Amino acid sequence: MNKRLITVGLIILGLSIVGKLVWSGLRSIKVDDFKPAAVIFVVDSSASNQKGLDAQKKSLRQICNILDPEDQVKILKVSEDSYLIYEGAPFNGSGIEKAMDAFTQYDKKDFGTAYGLGLKKAFSHCLEMKKNGYLPAVVVLGDLENEGAIEKQINWETLPQNVENVQKYAPDLAMMFLYAHPEKLDLVKEKLNPILGEKKLIVSPEQNTDKAIQRFVHALDR
Repeated sequence: MNKRLITVGLIILGLSIVGKLVWSGLRSIKVDDFKPAAVIFVVDSSASNQKGLDAQKKSLRQICNILDPEDQVKILKVSEDSYLIYEGAPFNGSGIEKAMDAFTQYDKKDFGTAYGLGLKKAFSHCLEMKKNGYLPAVVVLGDLENEGAIEKQINWETLPQNVENVQKYAPDLAMMFLYAHPEKLDLVKEKLNPILGEKKLIVSPEQNTDKAIQRFVHALDR
């Protein structure tokens, strides 16, 4: 009888110890704090960038395909002017395709590149989406050439301050610049790397876009 009581006692003690260890282990496991992303695309559809536009559209679709269903995307076209041509789910392939086909068509008169205006609108969308609980990111697809109306072009002297202002409210802001000439991308790194850092700023010419997109996923904390 005593043996049986001792055995039962040891089993209960063992189960109690195991239970405590399991509970401690479960408490130490951190559940991933998933944040949906809002990716704002700035796509150059000007006449001077038409030769690279098909590849840039392909990269846009590639990025959309690796996003999550909870994420949102917005697409801004940049040419003589800049305006929103799509917003919604990243997996709405037909909707994105129709918008891109309708609003990025070749126009020989459309040589201006309102990148400055496009980025201004993109930053505004980032702040709005951040308020709604999204992790904001901007993806610029194009050659970054300044053409057309000066007031709509990128001001490289004020751009860093503009990004810093967005960061005050969206410290997790990520940016990626694809398809520009390395000389332009070097300027981007010079101006924005001190603010965004290596993880949150990705740049790449056409030759290495696949690797850059992989890094972009990590920039979204995925």
